[in-house]
Parts: sequence; C-alpha cells; structure tokens
Amino acid sequence: MKIGITCQATAGGSGVLATELGTALARRGHEVHFVTMEEPFRLGHFERNLYTHYVDTINYPLFKLPPYSIALASKISEIAEEYDIQIWHAHYAIPNAVAALLGRNMLPPEKRFCLVTTLHGTDITLVGGHPSFYRATRYAMENSCAVTAVSRWLSEETEREFQLSKPVRTIYNFLDTERFRPRRGNRVALAEPGEKILMHVSNFRPVKRVTDVVRVFKKVLEQIPARLIMIGDGPERLSAAGVAKQLGISDKILYLGNCENIEELLPCADILIQPSEHESFGLVPLEAMACEVPVIVTNSGGITEVVIHGENGFLCEVGDIEAMAVYALQVLRETKRAGEMGSRARAHVTEHFPRDLIVGQYETLYAEILDRRARQVCREGCFPDLHGI
Repeated sequence: MKIGITCQATAGGSGVLATELGTALARRGHEVHFVTMEEPFRLGHFERNLYTHYVDTINYPLFKLPPYSIALASKISEIAEEYDIQIWHAHYAIPNAVAALLGRNMLPPEKRFCLVTTLHGTDITLVGGHPSFYRATRYAMENSCAVTAVSRWLSEETEREFQLSKPVRTIYNFLDTERFRPRRGNRVALAEPGEKILMHVSNFRPVKRVTDVVRVFKKVLEQIPARLIMIGDGPERLSAAGVAKQLGISDKILYLGNCENIEELLPCADILIQPSEHESFGLVPLEAMACEVPVIVTNSGGITEVVIHGENGFLCEVGDIEAMAVYALQVLRETKRAGEMGSRARAHVTEHFPRDLIVGQYETLYAEILDRRARQVCREGCFPDLHGI
C-alpha cells in the first residue's frame, strides 16, 4: 500500500505513535510518506520505503499568522497526486484531518485517497470540543473513511460528545518491547548511591499536574533518600521549579528537558509518577511498564485500560497526593514486591500492546477500506463519494 501520514512533530504521544507506526509500516514493505512542518519526533534516521516532505509557509503582512493549514492541505494534495497515495492517515482531527480533506478535494476523483483519522485526546477533549473548532472537528470525522481512537474511553467520549453517524474504532497505542526493556541504566549519572529514583515524563502542560509530582516527592523525601528526575519541557516547568523552591527540595530534582533516548533513562527509575488530570491512553506509563518500572497514575481516562491497580501499578484519584506518596513509599521500601509488580507490568504490555499486533490492526483497517472502495467502484462504475465508504 501507499500511505500518507500527517502528525504533530512533537515529543507527545501522538507524534511518537505516528512515527513508530509509519516506520513499522515501511519495514513491512509499504511505501510511507510523512507530510509535516518539521522532522517528526523519533524519525531522525533513514528507513527504506519511508519519505518525509516538509510544509513551507510564508509570512505576509496581510496575515496575522501564517496560514499553515492551507499550506498543509496543498502539500498533501501535491504528494498524494505525485505518489498515488491510497490511504492518508491523519493523526489529530484539528488541523490534520481537516487539511487532508481539503487536500483530497483538490484532486480529481480517480486520485482521491481514503482518509483515516486517529484521535489522540486533546484534539477532542481540549481543542475539538471548543465552540471555535467543534463543527470543523465533527466535519473531519464524519467525512473520514474511518475514525479510530487510542482507548475505549476516548472512543466513547468522542461518540458521546459529537454524536457521530459512524462508530469510532479503538486501536490502542503500541511500543517496541525490544527497545523498551529492562536494562542496566547509568544510575550514577542521575542520583547518589543509596538514593531511590522517582521519575516523571511529560510535556509539562497544566493537564499533567507536574506540581503534584513535586509535592509527592517531598513526602517521599521526608522518609527515604531519593532523587526526582523530570524529563520533558513545557509551560508548567517554572511552576514545578517554584514549588520545589518553596518546599526546599530544589537540589534533589534534576530537569533533563526533552530526551530522545528515553528508553535508556526509564530503566533507571524505581518508580514513575504520572498524576495527570486525565490521559487518553498514557504512552509514557506503557513505556515504563515495558521496562519493568512500577507506575503510579490517576484513575481517569484511558490509562485505566492499561494499569491494573495493585497488579502492575497503582491508580489514585486526581490530586490525591497522600495516596500517591503512600504507594510510592511501598514500592521503594519493598524491593521484592516492586520487582514482582514490574515483571507483571512488562508481561501485560508484551501481551496486549506489542508493535506487531497493533500495526497489524491498522493494516487490516486500511485493507478493509480499500476493499470497500474497490467493490463500490465495480458496482457503480465510477469513483464514489469517499466519506460513505
């Protein structure tokens, strides 16, 4: 198959999934074309059958902001026509699926691709539901050949919020369990001997509640020697540092910024803390679990489909710092229990979220769509209105 992919070129879960999916599809022999403003996260290497095309925008005094979505649509149309793209996979309804629809409509009927839209969370929970974008988001989904979401929770939220005429199929995130695995990490570069390592990884947006991480760490530090490793960057980075300063623990926290070698850092952790307001899926906890690191997450959103309380991690209510600290101390003090929990976590990931299983589900979806289109062409003798496929 010839597949186009548009995604956010960021360190967030959507960009990571899109990049990993495109890479896996290329390795399976499909021709994959990324269209994006900059190099997608984790795509800084050559892969056979994989191509990247960049969107150019202009600064013009007439426009307050460069019209990126229109430039993206134009580039999608150009690449689709030049390479005979069959499936275009847009990660995020806004702006990527909307731009893909516009780009598709620029093509003659026989050149028009089938659009798959994958929802990752914030495009629905934060952006898509806003009155300024609601109609465009719903339009993008209704005119896609298929809509998928990364958790059952997000599928149900989308169907409830947008009252779609078609179901939203759940296809979970995945990861490479060979890349994310237990290994001997360089702990001495992160903490002093005898210190336990707590870790948090995010884009430091308000929904991640990074100040809760700092407050949990303070309670842990009162009981045992420890170090907090904060990976990522974003608007709440200064807030986290401010709380740490107020609590007098700044010297025990290390901020590493955005890191591409996260698979080398996660195995160094004794526990991962992700106290988000909600997670549509939670790729970082999944990566930690694959490294046999126990996780503490909140009982909100799609993450509850990944973490089983008391078995492979802990679920706490949003903002319950006391409970998070209690569970963290249990894990850090009970080495045997932590090891058993980590082993169960990895086993759960390798069984339910391996790369080959999930990539195969996307391949099956693509094939179903193309088969429906082919049968409709044969039946009607012309190229169909694609949103009805």
